Amino acid sequence: MKQTILVVEDDMDISSLLKTILETAGYRVRQAYSGTEADLFLEREMPDLILLDLMLPGMTGDELLHRLRQERKCQLPVLVISARSGLADKVSLLKTGADDYITKPFEPEEVTARIQAALRRWGIRQEPAPEPQAFTYKNISLYPELRKVVLCGRELSLTRREYDLLHLLIQKPDKVYSREALYELVWQEGYYGEDHTVNVHISNLRKKLKEADPEGEYIQSVYGIGFRLAKS
Repeated sequence: MKQTILVVEDDMDISSLLKTILETAGYRVRQAYSGTEADLFLEREMPDLILLDLMLPGMTGDELLHRLRQERKCQLPVLVISARSGLADKVSLLKTGADDYITKPFEPEEVTARIQAALRRWGIRQEPAPEPQAFTYKNISLYPELRKVVLCGRELSLTRREYDLLHLLIQKPDKVYSREALYELVWQEGYYGEDHTVNVHISNLRKKLKEADPEGEYIQSVYGIGFRLAKS
């Protein structure tokens, strides 16, 4: 299960940026835009870590941290992220119970590294990010979740239709698809003798595959029917 991080930040742009950074790193993110909203959230759900700004409307970050540590006796990790960079501020917050202090502006790598370190210190086991699932055929790896195709270690730049054609073919390498079937499944429109459209896209796809792997053969024409992946 993913670790949950509560981002308490009143600046919506910064909050959205942090959400993107953390979700990309594999965390589940919840957002609060004031200290009061965060306090109410913590009554319903306890995250694995709090990323806390200080200058918040209503209850400030300092007050929320004090409430967590002194009143609720809550010991989950809290990382302060603030533009206040003075030594006295940092020392005061660390004494109050903050586990770490990140100064704005910040680098995404620093945020994720400090979060990982805090979770390790608290003994919260981090689940490894799952490997993206891939279809493989000969030297091709196609990643549906990423809409990415890699051939011989090189990522291909495919158009939407080229990718969709390859995605369809690679799921059933032994299946022969007629041009009509390819058109209806990929273009999702009625087929009105669109052989030329299918042929052009297959031809362009073949060229790109050939450029990345000159010795390989990947798409085979089946006379009078259509196309399939080339047999080994």
